[in-house]
Amino acid sequence: MAARRTTPAAPTAHTTTTAHTAPLTPTAPAPSTASAASTALKDATAIVGIGQTPFARRLDASEKTLACRAILAALDDAGIPPSQVDAFASYTMEETDEVEIAKAVGAGDVTFFARTGFGGGASCATVAHLATAIATGQASVGVAWRSRKRGSGPRPWTDTRRQLPTPAQWTRPYGLLRPVDEIAMLARRYMHEYGATRDHFFNIALACRNHAGRNPAAIMHGRPLTRETYMTSRWISEPLCLFDNCLETDGALACVVVSADRARDCRRSPVYVHAAAQGLPAQHHGMVNYWNDDPLTGPSWTAARQLWKTADFGPDDVDVAQIYDAFTPLIPLSLEGYGFCGRGEGAAFTEDGALELGGRLPLNTGGGGLSEAYVHGFNLITEGVRQLRGTSTAQVPGAATCLVTAGEGVPTSALLLRS
Repeated sequence: MAARRTTPAAPTAHTTTTAHTAPLTPTAPAPSTASAASTALKDATAIVGIGQTPFARRLDASEKTLACRAILAALDDAGIPPSQVDAFASYTMEETDEVEIAKAVGAGDVTFFARTGFGGGASCATVAHLATAIATGQASVGVAWRSRKRGSGPRPWTDTRRQLPTPAQWTRPYGLLRPVDEIAMLARRYMHEYGATRDHFFNIALACRNHAGRNPAAIMHGRPLTRETYMTSRWISEPLCLFDNCLETDGALACVVVSADRARDCRRSPVYVHAAAQGLPAQHHGMVNYWNDDPLTGPSWTAARQLWKTADFGPDDVDVAQIYDAFTPLIPLSLEGYGFCGRGEGAAFTEDGALELGGRLPLNTGGGGLSEAYVHGFNLITEGVRQLRGTSTAQVPGAATCLVTAGEGVPTSALLLRS
């Protein structure tokens, strides 16, 4: 079994002596507020089915076809017929919609549907919205999904026919054209303020690649990464090189959420949704975050305060983590935001194999967006489920708790899962 640790239910992040030190948790809410939130959602629902298509740079099937295949696979995994599905949740950037998907898979009457914005920040929120709907009696069987042809399709920022959204008017005309350009600016500041180096970013890329080497479904399976290869690769947006960036992938994934009572009768062992949160900090400006006093204190800090508030365990009790990794610098920023280390300590946390199997916090054990596939982070949810079922290709022995996060840098979301 995994080593168990004990911490207060609402932990406070370690602090440093820097000017940007900030507590992870705010003043504790009134007991009645915390109790009500805890009773409503904590362990009230479970993920009972997961499904996915193959991942590739190019798949011939349409996004709708891929979505239906993933959803039907997840329902089969759960042992639930499509006719019993009455709730759907997905992303605003999802090209398929619940009307067409419901007809295509053969769903019954649908009583709940929702979409969440902000790209990769939406991943965990899809499950959270289904869990809330089911826990409050609005639905009984929910499906969340993401289908994407990012590998063979166009990049969202290349469409010059569309008017720039207001925030982008302050960044893109000045050279921050792509998400990588914006994250590179944050990475450079993080390196300057806290001494992070490219070796720290390599630690993250290497851990994800090593885990992908155990996962036959990963795009980078059988393609090991060396330090020399990493250090000599081409720049994408300095200081970020090719291997600091996620993959470009076609594929689809889905999961099925039901009540905890019903989960006991499903085909697979349930993985309970212990806590969920979304986070949008005050005066936020996507990616660059430069309206804030500290741009490096991103949405993960806001989501974390909510996430840990009603949880029965804290960061030190997390056996395995699936942290959104569209770019390597998001990992140390998220490690700090969710309380695994102090302010400015996220880069050092990656040293000495900390993110590998057997390390302090095995991370992105399917390979993540960097080495398994990039489908806006949904594969982090399915890998979290596999870990708690004990079926991961990079299994953490005895894993019973898992943190899954959505994209840092944009309005985000997170889940605490337990077996």
